[in-house]
Parts: sequence; structure tokens; C-alpha cells
Amino acid sequence: MLKNNLLYNLHFLKSFGYSYHNNINFSQTKINNVYLSNSMNSLNSLVNNCYLCNLSKTRKNVLFGQGNMNASLMIIQEQPNYSEDKMGKFYLEQSGELLKTTIKDILNLSTNDIYITNTIKCIDNNSTINSYFNTCSAYLYKQIELINPKVIVLLGEKVYSYLYKDSSSFQQNIGQILLFNGYKTFITQEQKFLLRNPSSKQESYQDLLKVKHILGKT
Repeated sequence: MLKNNLLYNLHFLKSFGYSYHNNINFSQTKINNVYLSNSMNSLNSLVNNCYLCNLSKTRKNVLFGQGNMNASLMIIQEQPNYSEDKMGKFYLEQSGELLKTTIKDILNLSTNDIYITNTIKCIDNNSTINSYFNTCSAYLYKQIELINPKVIVLLGEKVYSYLYKDSSSFQQNIGQILLFNGYKTFITQEQKFLLRNPSSKQESYQDLLKVKHILGKT
């Protein structure tokens, strides 16, 4: 409770223009000068009681993460969808079902084999996620550090742009393996895009075979 109150008060001061720390780097393991726990359970509890931004006022559930704590594959989505926010579960709605099918049929894995999370942990109905990512990013970076995956799949242009701070090269990097602070990342289209553009599914699935090869699932 003390940590949460401290975080809230620091963020409140920041909203009035106070500057009390430098921008958070990936290598840092703290948010607003409070060090984040090396325990995933403790981090989960902290995020579920986070009130650093306005999304905490409208969310129904926090979508922290789900899956294998020792996963070789980590998947990062943009944010919870409506049903996930309502139910507090991943893999809901058509996009979630398509992702489950992709994991099973293309990667030969189950959802219990991988770890999934979002760039922000609460739903943003106004799509102004970039400002919220700046607040929430330290949580994501700590999750990456604790999972220590062999490869990270980034779903969609927004996820790519938040991590790499550049949306202009998204199209040219689709299907490519990049490095992000020493971690291999694979860039692909998000499921919502594939549902709107079914002609892109085959290309996306072929690209994901590269991830399968890296994981030694061929």
C-alpha cells in the first residue's frame, strides 16, 4: 500500500509539471524511483493495484500477463480488447481465437507454453495509448527481464513503434528478426489486421515459420 501511495503521489506531482526523474530506460528496473520486484507475483500485484494513469479509472480488469514463466516465446500485444477487459482473460474475441489457432497450428505450441502480455495493461477506449505506454513501459520491460525469452513476437505496428520509437520502418521489418536490447524480436501483423485483411494471413503464417525454426520446432 505504501508503494502504491508513493507512486500515485509522484505521478500527481508530475501532472503539475514537476520533474523528478529522467526518462525510463530499458535497463532500469524501477518506475517513478521505486524499484520493481524481481518476483513476477509481486510485480503482478503491483500492476493490479496501479493508479498511475487515467486508465485505472475506467478499466474493469488489469491484463498483466499469462502463461509459462520459463517460456522461450513471449508475445506482446497492444492492449486488452473489450472482452478481455470485461473478463480479465487473454485470447478472447475473434482476434484472440485467431491467435490461439496460430500458436497451435503454426508454432506447434499451446498457450500454456508461451507467455503473453500487452504494452499497456488496461484497455484504452480512446486510442491515445502512446502516452500511457510511457507510464506503463517499465512494467513491460521488467516482464521481459524476468521471462528472459528466446524470442519475442511483436504484434502490430503500434507495438513495434512503442518499443523501437519508429513506425516508419514497420512495413519493411515485417517478417524480420531484429534485436531489442539483446533480445531477438520478430515483427508481424496483429490478428485484428489479419481479420480485416484475410489475404495477408498466408504471408503472416509463412513469416511465423521463422519463429518456429528459432524455437527448434521444425
